[in-house]
Amino acid sequence: MNQKRILVTGASGCVGHYISEVLIQQTNHELFLLVRNPKKLQVDTQARPGITVLQGDMQKIHLFADLLTTIDIAVLTATAWGGEETFDINVNKTLELLNLLDPDRCEQVIYFSTASVLGCDNQPLKEAGEIGTDYIRSKYECLQLKSKLAIAPKITTVFPTLVLGGDDKKPYSHLTSGISEVTKYVNLIRFLQVDGSFHFIHGRDIATTVQYLINHPPHDHEPRQFVLGQEPLTVNQAVNQLCSYLGKKIYFRIPLSLGLANLIIAVFRIQMADWDRFCMNYRHFTYKSFINPASFCLPNYCATMSDVLKINGVKGAEN
Repeated sequence: MNQKRILVTGASGCVGHYISEVLIQQTNHELFLLVRNPKKLQVDTQARPGITVLQGDMQKIHLFADLLTTIDIAVLTATAWGGEETFDINVNKTLELLNLLDPDRCEQVIYFSTASVLGCDNQPLKEAGEIGTDYIRSKYECLQLKSKLAIAPKITTVFPTLVLGGDDKKPYSHLTSGISEVTKYVNLIRFLQVDGSFHFIHGRDIATTVQYLINHPPHDHEPRQFVLGQEPLTVNQAVNQLCSYLGKKIYFRIPLSLGLANLIIAVFRIQMADWDRFCMNYRHFTYKSFINPASFCLPNYCATMSDVLKINGVKGAEN
């Protein structure tokens, strides 16, 4: 494949690390890695020629205007998770960056949204735009506005589901940092039955998928929106697999109904945001179509609960 000039924003984040590592190790593309603090970037940027670390901030993306006109592929993982700058970075500055790309030269933009803005039919979920957190509402707004840009036909939007990942050289995702806590409560969790379902995906599998999309950009009239996730799991299936891995028996299950949950919330006067209450009622965060490395006949790194636990150093019953 011809050498391309690839920009990766948010390169020092969890997903950004995995993508940068794959592109460094498995391609010869000229890479430009945008980070606020180069000290947080723990990939080997000296591994080969053609790797440039750009110290900068999305809020000052205009300073890279000249470079952006020369970019062939942009992978936009940078995001603000909350706080005053959320809408400015996730909407205004992201749109500014997209407008600074040359639509005649740039072959593809891989833009990271979140599956939280979609309903089970893979269409935008109006509640996400109305009562979502600042992060979710900003992603919903950007999704609407970017479709009006000159570069829009070149944008491939990916919607990660629950993201796992991190190790001694990469920051941990929010979800991964809570896995050890879940295993502590397995003796309680195993006796609860909950109606709900979800997907997850590991940062390494996201990177594999992104590399595939870089090498095989969608053609005209092909889908350009992809949910990133492994096969859906019900909460009860996940608990079964967790218990099986840890060698814990399940003798009975107590259904945790929505009515009981609402009673607990009322009795203990638990404060819930509108979005949290919506998620509690919605329960099934699964999608009718989704992709992962197996979708392209590539090996998955982390496809099952056993993989999740093993990768995170949780000792199983057989260890």
